[in-house]
Amino acid sequence: MSLLVVGLSHRSAPVSVLERASLNADAKAKLLHDTLAAEPAAEATVLATCNRIELYADVDKFHAGVAELSTLLAQHSGVALEELTPYLYVHYEDRAVHHLFSVACGLDSMVVGEGQILGQIKDALALGQELHTAGRLINDLFQQALRVGKRAHSETGIDRAGQSLVTFGLEQLAVHLPVREWAVGKRALVLGAGSMSSLAAATLARVGFAEIAVANRTAERAERLAEILVASGTGVAARAVAMSAVADELTRVDVVVSCTGATGLVLTADDVAAAVSRGSAPDPAPQTPAGLSVAGAGLDVAVSRGSGAHGSAGLKDRGSAPDPAPQTPAGLSVAGAGPELVDAGVVARLVAAADGGRRRLADAGAVRVLAAVPEGDGCPVGDGRAAIAGVDASSLELHGTWADQGEAAAQRQPRRGVRAQVDGVAVRLALLDLAMPRDIDAAVHRIPGVRLVDIESLAEASADAPMAADVDAVRGIVAQEVAAFGAAQRAAHITPTVVALRAMAAEVVAMEVARLDGRVPDLDERQRAEVTQTVRRVVDKLLHAPTVRVKQLASEPGGAGYAEALRELFDLDPQTVASVSRADAADQNDDSGRAS
Repeated sequence: MSLLVVGLSHRSAPVSVLERASLNADAKAKLLHDTLAAEPAAEATVLATCNRIELYADVDKFHAGVAELSTLLAQHSGVALEELTPYLYVHYEDRAVHHLFSVACGLDSMVVGEGQILGQIKDALALGQELHTAGRLINDLFQQALRVGKRAHSETGIDRAGQSLVTFGLEQLAVHLPVREWAVGKRALVLGAGSMSSLAAATLARVGFAEIAVANRTAERAERLAEILVASGTGVAARAVAMSAVADELTRVDVVVSCTGATGLVLTADDVAAAVSRGSAPDPAPQTPAGLSVAGAGLDVAVSRGSGAHGSAGLKDRGSAPDPAPQTPAGLSVAGAGPELVDAGVVARLVAAADGGRRRLADAGAVRVLAAVPEGDGCPVGDGRAAIAGVDASSLELHGTWADQGEAAAQRQPRRGVRAQVDGVAVRLALLDLAMPRDIDAAVHRIPGVRLVDIESLAEASADAPMAADVDAVRGIVAQEVAAFGAAQRAAHITPTVVALRAMAAEVVAMEVARLDGRVPDLDERQRAEVTQTVRRVVDKLLHAPTVRVKQLASEPGGAGYAEALRELFDLDPQTVASVSRADAADQNDDSGRAS
C-alpha cells in the first residue's frame, strides 16, 4: 500500500484560501482524470467539502506523488502553487489512513463529532467509482472509513461533543438563547436544495421554525424538498419559491440559510440592505417602568394607583412629543392625547380594571392581563423605581404584575417584533452562510439589524467549543482500526504472490502426473487419481506452513518485502502475479459497484 493524501482544510488554511480553492463538480472530475493520467498515481478520489479539499491517491513514488498531486490541486483550484503550498499537508500510508478515519469520526471537523462528514465521504467514494478512478485500495479505504465512523457514533458519545454544522450555526445566530426557544414562530428562507441545504431545512423544521421557503435554481428540487418538509410531521409550513422571488422573501423572513453550488455571490450587501429597508421595522422596545403599551392604537398608557381614589393615568401619542399635561376634573393627568382630549371616564375605567383583579385590557389585537398583587411583592424592574419617582409602592406592585404577565404572554405568543438584541441593535435578519465559496457578501455585517454567521465565524467559534470525554474513546477506536486496516492491506498485498506460488505448484503436479502416465500407461483411473491426490497433498503440506507464516509476517509493519522474497525464491513470473492482482481489483470494483 502506498496511499498518499495531499490537501488543505480549516485547520491549515484561512477561509479566504479555502474559498478560492473550492472545486465544483466539473473541476473534481477533471482533477481525478488528470491524476490518473499522471505517472505516479494508479487510482484516486477527491474529498471536497465546505472546509476541506483532499486528494487521495495510490502512488508508487512518494516524492514524485507529492509534487504531482500538489501541482494538480493548484491547477484545478485556480490558486497558484506557490500561494497554495504553505497551507498544504501531506499524509502517507498508515498516517494517511489515520487521517481519513479521524475525519470520518468527526475528530477533524470544525464542529467535533458532527456526523455529516460521513455522507461526504460516501459521495467521494461514489465519485471515484463513477469515474472509474477508484481501485481496490480506495474502495477498501473509504468503505472502511464509513464503517469506522459509524462505529464511533454507535459505541461512544461523540455525538454529545458536537452536532451538525447547521445546528452549530443556528446556535451562533441565537446568541444566548436556546435554539428551540429562539426559533419558535420564526420564518426561514433556505437557498439551495442539495444535501447541505436539505439538512439545514430539516434542522430548521425540527427545532421549531413556523414556516420555511425553499429557493433553488431547479424549481423541481425546491418543490420536492418542500413536500418532504411538509410530510416530516414537524408541523412546519413549507413551500417552494422561485429564485426571482428571493428579494421579496427577504422582506418577510427572519432567517436565511444558504448553501448553493454557485461560484459567485447569491446575496449581495445591496440585496440585503434593500430587503431590510423594505421590511417591517422591529416593534418598539418595552416601555419604561409604569408604562403600558397599547399596540395598534398609537397610544401609550401609563397606569398607576396613587393615593387618590382614582389613581392616575397618562396617555401620549407615540407620533409626537408630549404636550403639557392638562389636569382633568377627575384628577387624571392626560398627556399628549392628540387633537382631542381623551375622555377621562375611559381612563378611570382602565384604572379600575387594573385595580379590580384579573381583568383584560384589549385593543387592536394586543392583550394584556392585569392582576392585583399581594402586599409585599416588589417591582421586578429594580432600578426602574428611580425612573418613576413620586409613584407609591402599590403602583410599583401593579407595574410588576403587568411586567411579569406581559413577559409570560410574550413567550406564549411570540411576535416577529420580539428579536434578539445584538450589540444593542434588534436583529431584523439573521443570515447563515454554509457555502464554500460563500453565497452571502461578508459586507452585510455592516448593515444595522443584520447578523451574519459564515464558515469563517464558525471556525472561530468552534475553537472555544468544549470537547467531550468520549473523544478519547474515539481516538482509541481510530488507532485500533488503523492497525487492523494496515495489517489487512499488507496481507492482501502478498496474497497475489501466494496465489501465483500455489498456481505454479499446481502446474508442477500436473506435469509430473502426465509424465507418470507416459511411464506407467497401465494404471487405471482409480490408481491414477490416487497418485495425483497423493502428490497434491505432499505439495500442499510443504507450502502450507511457509505461506501462512509469510502472511502473518507481511501483516506486520515492514512486512511488504516478504512478497518480493517469495517471488525471488521461487522464481515466480511477475506477469502472473500482476494478472492475479488485476483480477482481484476487478472483482473488488464489481462488488463495490453493487454495494449500496
